[in-house]
Formats: sequence, C-alpha cells, structure tokens
Amino acid sequence: MKSSLLKKMLFFILFWSSIQIGYAQRTFLSKEAKASVLTCGTGNEVYALFGHTAIRITDATNGIDVVYNYGAFDFSTANFALKFVKGNLQYFAVANSYSDFIANYTYEKRSVYEQELSLSASQTQQLFDNLNQSLLLENREYTYKFIDQNCTSMAAEVINRSLNQHLIVKKGDTDKTYRTILFPYFNNHFYEQLGTSIIFGTKTDQLGTVIFLPFELKKSLDQIQLNHQPIVRQNKTLLEFQPEPANSWWNNPYTYILFLVLIVGLNKKSMDKIYLTIMAVLGVAFVLLGIYSTHLELANNYNILLFNPTLLVLLYFAKANNTKWIKYTLVFNLIALGSYTLLLLNKAHLWIVAPLIITSGILLIRRFWRKKESLNL
Repeated sequence: MKSSLLKKMLFFILFWSSIQIGYAQRTFLSKEAKASVLTCGTGNEVYALFGHTAIRITDATNGIDVVYNYGAFDFSTANFALKFVKGNLQYFAVANSYSDFIANYTYEKRSVYEQELSLSASQTQQLFDNLNQSLLLENREYTYKFIDQNCTSMAAEVINRSLNQHLIVKKGDTDKTYRTILFPYFNNHFYEQLGTSIIFGTKTDQLGTVIFLPFELKKSLDQIQLNHQPIVRQNKTLLEFQPEPANSWWNNPYTYILFLVLIVGLNKKSMDKIYLTIMAVLGVAFVLLGIYSTHLELANNYNILLFNPTLLVLLYFAKANNTKWIKYTLVFNLIALGSYTLLLLNKAHLWIVAPLIITSGILLIRRFWRKKESLNL
C-alpha cells in the first residue's frame, strides 16, 4: 500500500514538474489520444448536491490517463469563510490520475458518466495544452462564482477556447430561472433549500441561459454538433449508483411547520418577540451581505420584505408604548408582507416561505393590532 502510494506521489511530482518547466518540453499526444467530459453524480454532502464536472485526457501510447477539474479549494486558506462570503475565494485547477479519481467516486458511491468528444488530433492537443496551462502557478487560480465561474462553466470555457469558437452553449431549459433549475437538487435537503431560497436575490430569478451545472453541460453536449457531426462520439457509464436519500429526523418540512405552529399556538409574548427579532436580524444580515459580498446572487435580496429589519423598530416602539409609531411601523410591515406575497406568486420558492409569511402576519396582527381607538386605525 505504502509503495503504491509513493509511486503515485512520485508520478504526480514528476508530472507537475514537467508542466512547470514550460512548453519547450511539452508532451505531444499521439493520434490515438482522446478527450472526454466526465459528469459526476450528486451526493448528500453540501458540496456534492449539484454534482461535478471534469475533463479526461487519455493516450495509451504515452501512458497518459489524467483527469483535470476546476473544483479544488483550500480549507486552510486564511479567513476562508470571510473570503467565501465576500466572493474572492480562490479556487484552482488540479490534475489527478484517472485511477485515483474513479476510486474516490467509487468510495463516495457517486455515479460517473463519460462523454468522449469527437475532436481532431490537433483539437485534442490544444485542449491538453490549455488544461496543462491551467495548472501553471500563474494560471491555476480563479475567483469562484456560484453561477458564472465554477467547475462546470470553467470546463465549458476551456473546451470553447481550445476549439476557438463559442460552441459549448446551453441547450434546453433556457426559459426557466436559475432558482427554478436549482430547486430539484435540494430534494431531501429541506433547510438547505430554505436557506438558499431566502439568501438569493434577483439574479437567480433571471432566465438560466448559461451552463452552470454539470448535468446541464452533459445534456447540452448531447445536442451540440461540431463540423455537422455530434460532438459526443460515445456515451459511457463508468460508475452508476442509486442515489441514497438523505434521511434526517430534523431536516424536513415537518419540523419547520411544527416549529412555526408552536410559536403561533403557544401565543406567548416572549416567543413572538424572539421570532420577530430573529426575522429582523436575518434581514439586517441580508442587507449587509448584499453590500459586502461580490456574489451577484446575494445582491438585491427582496426577501428582506419578509425578513424586515424595521421589525426591530416596531419592537422598540412597542416596548416604549408609543402607539403612534407602532401604528406607522405596523402598517409599513403589513404592506411589505403583502407586497412580498404578490412578488412571490410566480417564484419557485413561494411554497417554502409561505409558512413564514403566514406566521409573521398572524404575529403582527395578534401582538400589535390594538383597539382601533388606541391606534387610530
């Protein structure tokens, strides 16, 4: 085992070193070399919910069977979380032996599908060169963006650049929004679905016209032609596992509904205050994220109409027993809540936030809708 590991480490040290030396000694592929796109199935870990894309280069003559992917990042990066939220976390390209790559996905029990590309020898060579250039220290890092720059979009970009044409484009589902496209990937991951629903802003409500998910690329490749011939020469299933549903006693809509029903049913003033405070604080966080982060998905977050920061103002006036300003802030919040409901009528996440809308409406009316003569309503 140790001997095998050492051999693999030595191989990649040598492989990496040869790339860093430059193209004066670059490897020339044989005419039998092949290029293919690997699409990896989804998993139950957060990082695996959407699958993965990689590119494989094989050349039996030169003993090459390497998988390149743009999905690597370093958890030990200083201020990792802040950089991820800010939107300047650096991802980088890596290369692994095919045997290591497939062993990893076998261990994780995730399917892997291969689409062998119908490229000429010169096109395969150009792709191989571009992939190796991506591994150079000055080129390997890129700023990760959830939709615009990820493992899939970068793979599509390097293939297009190698073909010297914008050929790899999205086919199908261009009439659906990014939010709608993402929703099915959260099956059996309820709170992840809820979290992304409320943290994403208007960008995810735009039509999903660009490839950003692995299975979008896979589906599109099957419909794309190169020189009037299908660009995919052959489809193969390298690994196939039945998805294992995530079973959790808490990560489901039942606990969500139960929690909200308890808040409404207990009718405790202290519980109502805690709930409204949490909603307001989350709204403040959404505003700050929209300002701080360069992730366009977090900007213009209209969910603050539900997670309304002015709920803090309402609670302050309620404590001060200032009936005049209770009236103004209450009416403002109820109008915001109604506007939010109307805004969501054609949005994919209406059903998932509807219980929050109902709960907030009940608490606002129950706690702050006093006698008409006291509030002059």
